Amino acid sequence: MAINLHTRFMGTMIGSALGDAIGERALEITNRTDLLEYINADNEFCYTDDTVMSLATAELLVSQGTIDQQLLGDKFRKYFKDEPWRNYGVVTSEVFTIVENEAINYTAAALRLCDGSGSFGNGAAMRVAPLGLFFHRSSDLYEMAKSAAEITHAHPVGIDGAAVLAKAIAMSLHLNSQRPFAPQVYGQKLIEFAETTRLKEKLQLVLTLLASRATIAEAAEQLGTKSSVHESMAFALFCFLTHPHAFVECILCAVSHGGDRGTMGAMVGAMAGAYLGVEAIPADWQRRLENAQHIETLARELAARSSL
Repeated sequence: MAINLHTRFMGTMIGSALGDAIGERALEITNRTDLLEYINADNEFCYTDDTVMSLATAELLVSQGTIDQQLLGDKFRKYFKDEPWRNYGVVTSEVFTIVENEAINYTAAALRLCDGSGSFGNGAAMRVAPLGLFFHRSSDLYEMAKSAAEITHAHPVGIDGAAVLAKAIAMSLHLNSQRPFAPQVYGQKLIEFAETTRLKEKLQLVLTLLASRATIAEAAEQLGTKSSVHESMAFALFCFLTHPHAFVECILCAVSHGGDRGTMGAMVGAMAGAYLGVEAIPADWQRRLENAQHIETLARELAARSSL
């Protein structure tokens, strides 16, 4: 059966936004049963800065066909000023303040942070889904992800985490979800794609935990779930590789074990959506997603502009 990449693009964008929105609610509703009750009620799913910046990235790719750091940074900063209540992270907010006050470029501002090394938080990975889609066949995927990441997260690990997640999304697009899934093969390709030792070691730990049939709780403890990208992205990957054929379980896994729940939800939602397509996402969830029509439109436009 031929893979329909249009539905995979849609699944990625919708899945990421839903994971973000549900994870944000899980910060307050920490009990899984109570969270499911909230999810199954007729509540709107409202997303955070993760999705705002993902959509901004998609908009730029649709209009420009590449990453222009100044244009993308300006778009991020405009949306931040329009809706500062979207729960923006300290690092991103600080970069915007430096750029506005000193009129320097975004990467230079990002390198001012964390004692001059830049941040290795997950703020670049959380918004990288459109890049994984748009450049899914391109040998420039890593460089494009780096260019988009270092606007706010200029540490090599912060960049690496974003690039590896983009690669995971690109790979997921081309896997047939009707055939057996090989998590060890999938994970090994990501290890080979990664460039930093810190992230490679975490990704190898993901595969070790999978091979030993570790529980989700054990994986959360050993991998970590905080906002450092080598923790949260690795745990999101573990959740995806544990439940590759079940979108709902991927999301619940990522948001139910503490840490940076919203961003892990966004990351796993993107991977699962890319692999399973939009049909695997509950229709009722899609109906209640904030700005769903705009997200769907962007997904279609990304698909039309990229080399399917």
